[in-house]
Amino acid sequence: MEYLDLLMFAALMGCILLGFPVSFSIAGTAVIFGYLGWVTDTMNIGLMGAFGQRVFGTLTNDVLIAIPLFVVMGVVLERSRIAEDLLHTMGRLFGQLRGGLGISVVLVGALLAASTGIVGATVIAMGMIALPTMLRTGYNPKMASGLVCTAGTLGQIIPPSTLLIILSDVMSSAYQQAQYEQGKFTIETISVGQIFAGALIPGLTLVAIYIIYILLRGLIRPADMPPVQSDDGRPSAGEVVGAVLPPVLLIIAVLGAILGGVATPTEAASVGAIGAILMAGVRQGANRNLVLTGTVALLILAIMAGVAPVRFQRSDLTGIDYALGAGYVALAVVGIVAILACLRQAWKADILKSALTSTMTVSSMIFATILTASMFSLVFIGLGGEDHVEEILESMPGGPTGALIFCMALIFVLGFFLDFVEITVILLPLIAPGLIMMGHDPVWLAILIAINLQTSFLTPPFGFSLFYLRSAAPPEITTGQIYQGVVPFIALQLFGIFVIWLWPSLANWLPSVVF
Repeated sequence: MEYLDLLMFAALMGCILLGFPVSFSIAGTAVIFGYLGWVTDTMNIGLMGAFGQRVFGTLTNDVLIAIPLFVVMGVVLERSRIAEDLLHTMGRLFGQLRGGLGISVVLVGALLAASTGIVGATVIAMGMIALPTMLRTGYNPKMASGLVCTAGTLGQIIPPSTLLIILSDVMSSAYQQAQYEQGKFTIETISVGQIFAGALIPGLTLVAIYIIYILLRGLIRPADMPPVQSDDGRPSAGEVVGAVLPPVLLIIAVLGAILGGVATPTEAASVGAIGAILMAGVRQGANRNLVLTGTVALLILAIMAGVAPVRFQRSDLTGIDYALGAGYVALAVVGIVAILACLRQAWKADILKSALTSTMTVSSMIFATILTASMFSLVFIGLGGEDHVEEILESMPGGPTGALIFCMALIFVLGFFLDFVEITVILLPLIAPGLIMMGHDPVWLAILIAINLQTSFLTPPFGFSLFYLRSAAPPEITTGQIYQGVVPFIALQLFGIFVIWLWPSLANWLPSVVF
């Protein structure tokens, strides 16, 4: 039973492809092969005692707490219909250019990616709003479908993103494991902030690649993307600022806090969730002056708490300290009143309930997969899988480069059949330590993998963006047209991987400056 570990991995792939629930497939495969390993004396069953520690470590991981908070932020913003305003305004701004409506879709996708990070919400919103407009204007149905699907996937590479949070946790563990196996006992690790910073420029690079492609295709095949003749005319500067400023401010608040070292990713995620609730409340009729006052009060409180903190448990407090403390309490009360007013409006508009339901559903799916994947990796290591993977990587022709090409090709192929979460928590813990020990920079490697995983949303037959658009697209759009429409953009994403491979500084420069 020398290759029981590889048989275990193949069995898991088979269970998932047969349609069994992912978490149950992972856990069931681990239990069955763990028992087989014990019966055949291939594995020490006592190793399973470490599973409880792994579960505890996952549940107490501060980084992963950011996942439900970012999901809340994204779902609330999606439910508050901010995408509609952005698409309408950007369409009027760029629509008169050949391919301008396509450029608008990409730019709105980038803004929504940085403020929500929810692929499904973005694709469905643009499929219902932008796609009918593009079809009425005369856009090629394949091109229009590909644009909407691709713009939605930007939510996985432009931070903040659920993918990047999970990926940072996996790469941090892989980096520490690689350091340990090389005999380097250091406390250095890979943080979420480093991955966010590393992904920012490559994400914007992908946006630029898409826009250049749209412009070139508009010149070569003008019939595919004719200009839009809008009755509303070009928007004024005030309309553009009014549509773009709210999500931009939220992006600055969240990413600025993380990259500036002001807040941890979890703290920044809570800021984003509160900001999304305030924005949704205003759109649903909450008193603008109250919300503005509350926002300013919370901003002042956050700044002053860092500049002049007051701890009432100290015995040497002065009158000034008590006055500052009373002022902080007053500011907090004003902020809480504004938040409660927005929550009330969001509840009345049925935004809050649906947002919390979606958040619980998504978070449960992610954490169930992470927990069961830890059991799978434990059994896989016990069966000797870690050594087999290392042998496979070292035997690849071309050395470290050949091993990396093999792993990237494997991730790309698995993306046709598996979700990004499954690939991240099952496959990456097995291959990432070996790649890092071969000398690949962990941040650069994480960004290459993130862009590769992004393609899994577009690759048929199981690309999630394809399913999302199919549910929201007009009936005249066929499934075949959607599949054909994403092919050029899959090629562009692979070209983006090639660009980051050639110029690693695109991924490494910002983390080196900020951290």
